[in-house]
Amino acid sequence: MTIFEAVLLGLLQALGEFLPISSSAHLVLLPYFRGHVYQGLTFDVMLHAATLLAVLIYFWKDWWVLVRQGLTNPKSRQGRMLWYLAAATLPAAVCGVLLNDWAERVFRNPLLIAGNLALFAGVLWLADRKNSRQEEFTSWLDTSFKTVFLIGCAQALALMPGVSRSGITITAALFLGLSRSASARISFLLSAPIIAGATILEISHLSAADMNGALAAGVVSAFIGALFVIGGLMRYIKTHTFDVFVYYRWLLAAFIVVFYWWK
Repeated sequence: MTIFEAVLLGLLQALGEFLPISSSAHLVLLPYFRGHVYQGLTFDVMLHAATLLAVLIYFWKDWWVLVRQGLTNPKSRQGRMLWYLAAATLPAAVCGVLLNDWAERVFRNPLLIAGNLALFAGVLWLADRKNSRQEEFTSWLDTSFKTVFLIGCAQALALMPGVSRSGITITAALFLGLSRSASARISFLLSAPIIAGATILEISHLSAADMNGALAAGVVSAFIGALFVIGGLMRYIKTHTFDVFVYYRWLLAAFIVVFYWWK
């Protein structure tokens, strides 16, 4: 892998992790379109680790309060939310451990990715239409355990490339009555523990050969790109719908099908 390819993959990870367009789909599709060998799940997980660092830094004030209150005053709003997020991570964590081999092999079929992109784009479109709230009438910290846990259950579907972790969690949150802003914030916060878990599992598979300039370039580009994407999306959804991402997913799905049959 060249430095250019690694940087491009890192930028795709930064865009796809937080925009509802599926980072894993793009990381699989780029080498597929270019006729290259897939870079492997370990490389992808390291890019995810870079975006994890970005979300921890961007929301450091939230995490500081959540962790402090969760450990010292678990009955407070912030304390409860920390444990809500922890519990909501379990469904995706269990599915990730049980279906890891499938994620590496079966779920990376281009036509399956295209189907997931199109199907769940439609579900996001319906959720955005059903709940067009742009302002938070109550604080996201007042979200119930049931709501946060259901969002976490939806996150488990993102094991399949094309579903989009941020897309499916935002979709679930919108269906459950949260505003766009609150949906995105909980989605981003919920990403931290699941990405951290995947990173810990995969980091043991790293070898000396994996630690090269290409990996470093991909990680740095993913980290810097993610910082810009998080802030940009949080500002964007204050005044816009998710339609642009829905249309992009449909177009990409159509392109994948045409490319697959033309190839």
